[in-house]
Amino acid sequence: MEKHVEVLMDVAGIDASPMAAQLFGNAGLEHMRKYGTTEEHFAKIALKNHKHSVNNEYSQFRDEYSLDDIKKSPKIFGPLTKLQCCPTSDGSAAAILASENFVKEHGLENQAVEIIGIEMSTDLPSTFKEKDPMKLVGYDMTKDAVNRLYKKSGVSPQNVDVVELHDCFSANELITYEALGLCEEGGAGRFIDSNDNTYGGRLVVNPSGGLISKGHPLGATGLAQCSEICWQLRGQAGKRQVPNAKIGLQHNIGLGGAVVVALYRLGFPSGQGSDSRKMVAGGKFKSEEIFTVIEDTLKTDGKNLIPKVKGIFSFKVTGGPGGIEETWIVDAKTGAGSVTRGGTGKSDVSITMTDDDLYDLMTGKLNAQKAFFQGKLKIKGNMGLAMKLQEFQKDAEALRSKL
Repeated sequence: MEKHVEVLMDVAGIDASPMAAQLFGNAGLEHMRKYGTTEEHFAKIALKNHKHSVNNEYSQFRDEYSLDDIKKSPKIFGPLTKLQCCPTSDGSAAAILASENFVKEHGLENQAVEIIGIEMSTDLPSTFKEKDPMKLVGYDMTKDAVNRLYKKSGVSPQNVDVVELHDCFSANELITYEALGLCEEGGAGRFIDSNDNTYGGRLVVNPSGGLISKGHPLGATGLAQCSEICWQLRGQAGKRQVPNAKIGLQHNIGLGGAVVVALYRLGFPSGQGSDSRKMVAGGKFKSEEIFTVIEDTLKTDGKNLIPKVKGIFSFKVTGGPGGIEETWIVDAKTGAGSVTRGGTGKSDVSITMTDDDLYDLMTGKLNAQKAFFQGKLKIKGNMGLAMKLQEFQKDAEALRSKL
């Protein structure tokens, strides 16, 4: 971290205060200079995190403070007071990584959390060359990593419900709001004043209490964040549960210098008894209408269709709104037949396609054989039964007319 200290000395000078506090404190001062942020904004972040920690039995501290308490606690550096700084902590955390097959074989669907995506970035040229205190502590690193994460996953900041981010100091939480795209650049003050970072707002940041109150046991911190996100998505966070949390974002940083960001959601939403996929406002799968038509057909003509098909199809549809995926089970074998969204029952054949490709296939715009050889149509299980898919699409013109 010598290079970081050298740049800081050149840009702002250094004093006898703790070096980490000077680095992040100067980032806070820079934000104040650029955007008119006040010391109270930083204090409000600490107020929130200490309040959140009251309901976390794993938190190092569980004391709630008034805004005045936080502002009047001993000054550490710049806008940062003692209650806005993370403590020295001991702690441990663990995570088990498992394949989808392992989860299914061991009946763990009811607790499986999927890593939608994960990205890392290290110090960039701008970290040092631009001599910007915010960039010196990772603003650009975070922005670089999370932008790649959003692009690859198809998830946007607007889809996120709960965030665990690296609030080693309140100043870092504030600048990270903007770097993660949770609010516009320069808008962190308004984001805080509107309470969009806590319960009742747009999303909840650091429901665990964050590093400031939960603690910062260094090597265990990242996995502690992961644990909190998993509990939130499973609905296991007790009094600190974020209502209807579907997608979680994690941010962890270290100077000298790297940042890791990750997105999570439930892997098998029906196993937890709720739909884990965060839908874009007003958005839905195009193929939802296909399954509605199939369901209607089974209701009106199931007695003729089921003897022809005699099988259960599992459709895994990827690339839905916000990059999400969903499963539909079409039972053309049992009783009068049925269509179940989010089903996890046993099927005779599994078909995986993107939302757009499945829609085109079922409406006759995409040839099945061509789609198969192009890798757009993936089939697992009874290939002969898969061929009977045409029974659901015999009259593509009629299907299009219904849609």
